Amino acid sequence: MVMTTNNLKIFIKVADKMSITEAANDLYISQPAVSKAIKNIENDLNVKIFHRDKKTGLILTDVGKEVLLLARQMMNIENKIFQISNRENNLLGGGVKIGSFPAASTIFLSKAIALFKKKYPLVSIDLMEGSPNQINKWVEERVVDFGIVLSPIEGYEYKFLIQDKMVGILQDQHEVKNNIDLIAQQNNLILCKAGYEKVVSEIFKDNKINLNNSFIVQNADTLINMVKNGVGIGVMSEFILSSISHDFVICSIHPPIEMEIGLIAHSFKELTPAAAAFVNVIENNNIN
Repeated sequence: MVMTTNNLKIFIKVADKMSITEAANDLYISQPAVSKAIKNIENDLNVKIFHRDKKTGLILTDVGKEVLLLARQMMNIENKIFQISNRENNLLGGGVKIGSFPAASTIFLSKAIALFKKKYPLVSIDLMEGSPNQINKWVEERVVDFGIVLSPIEGYEYKFLIQDKMVGILQDQHEVKNNIDLIAQQNNLILCKAGYEKVVSEIFKDNKINLNNSFIVQNADTLINMVKNGVGIGVMSEFILSSISHDFVICSIHPPIEMEIGLIAHSFKELTPAAAAFVNVIENNNIN
């Protein structure tokens, strides 16, 4: 049985896209070539790795999910072999796949990428953005080399980066000053998701704070504009706010909401040379 790495790469792309057509477009090959690669793998293994449903499209079988995980590990090993060889020739190439939540990408990771690209121009960077749950899943399934996530963090090796907390923002003329009581103001709040929704929702649930009459927006710019227009009191990450030019009054909130931002990986010692170099850039350049 001979299973080519090219077929495995095609399989991974199809599994990522759950579409023969999209995989073919991304790989710049024909749809029949993609279908043939999948068929070859299924023939080599004598198993079905996809169910094909007219309504829902492609669905990974249980064995397909196991094969996918191993295929990703094989591709990571291949990538690591080439990177080690390049390193011996004083080159660092290959690729790095990173999972991050949007706020970290915008304010934190963008600086790291700029520094890294300047130092290692031959390394490609694949950034995937998602929720904390998605990032955990990507790390678990080895879709990414490492992830940038919010606490609480369980089940992975972890490197602490910074401490963050939520603060209140309001216009200078607002009647509320210094400390915002979230319970008293629960009908007058504007919150930004940006990856922090799980932490915030747990604190609110524990303190019986109802958000039915509050606004929950997708990004910081929307929150800022709503506060400017007097819609309500903004509650957002101090970390995100530090990168935004504004003239708001910043207040502490009660109950307090604090969290850590850090890196997770199956094993930092087992990262590819390129991924390890990227982690090193993050840790040693005070990127915050």
